[in-house]
Amino acid sequence: MFRKKDRPARPFCSCVVVAAGSSSRMGEDKLALTLGGRPVLERTLAALELSAYIDELVVVTRSEKIPQVAAMARDCGFEKLKCVTEGGENRTESAWRGVCECSEAAELIAIHDAARPLVTGDIIERAVLAAAERGAAAPAIKVKDTVRQARGGRVLRTLERDELFLMQTPQVFRAGLIRASLGDASRLGISLTDDCAAVMLMDADVFLVEGSEENLKLTTPADVYAAEAILEARE
Repeated sequence: MFRKKDRPARPFCSCVVVAAGSSSRMGEDKLALTLGGRPVLERTLAALELSAYIDELVVVTRSEKIPQVAAMARDCGFEKLKCVTEGGENRTESAWRGVCECSEAAELIAIHDAARPLVTGDIIERAVLAAAERGAAAPAIKVKDTVRQARGGRVLRTLERDELFLMQTPQVFRAGLIRASLGDASRLGISLTDDCAAVMLMDADVFLVEGSEENLKLTTPADVYAAEAILEARE
C-alpha cells in the first residue's frame, strides 16, 4: 500500500493518464473491471495519487465517460486531479490532448497507461528522477524469451536478446521536450505505440530504468487473472 509523503526535492511533475482506448482485445471496458475489489482505473489513479513524485493528474478518456470518471475521482477524494478531458482518435492524439491540459508550472510530464494499475512507487520514483536528470526516461524489463524476426511465417533472423527490452509506463519527459514532440506527431497525423517514440523522432535520447514484470498492462482476460494473482501475493 502506498503512503503519501512530503514532496521530495525535484521538479514539479504532471502525469497524463491515458484512458481513452476501446478495450477491443479485452471484449469489455477493462478500466471498469474490478481488480482486488476496486475498478482498474480507480486503482491506477490511487497509485499515482499516493506517489510523492507526482504532483498533478490529468485523465484522458472517451467523451461519454468524462462525467463518470470525474465523479469517481471526486468520490475517492483524489486531490491531485486537475481535470478529465476528451481523448483523440489514437493514443498519440490522446496523449497530446492530455499534455495540453498540464499546468504551465510542470517541468516534467509523465504519461501512464490507465491499464497499468499495479505500478509501484519505486517505479514511478526511478522514472521521474531519471527524467529530471537526463530529459527522458521510461521503465522497461528485459526480454526473457528468444526473439526471431519472421515474414510470411519464415524466420529471417534471430535478434540479440540482451539488447531487447519491453517498454512500460510511466514514461517521463522534460515538459518542453514532450510538448514539442507530441505536438509535431499530432500535427503530422503520426500514430505511435508509446510516447518515447515521439521524442525519438526528434533525435532525443531516452534512458531506461528498472521496471517490473508486475507492472503489466491489462490487455486480455489472461492479464486480469495474472493481476489478481499479483495482488493476492502482495497482500
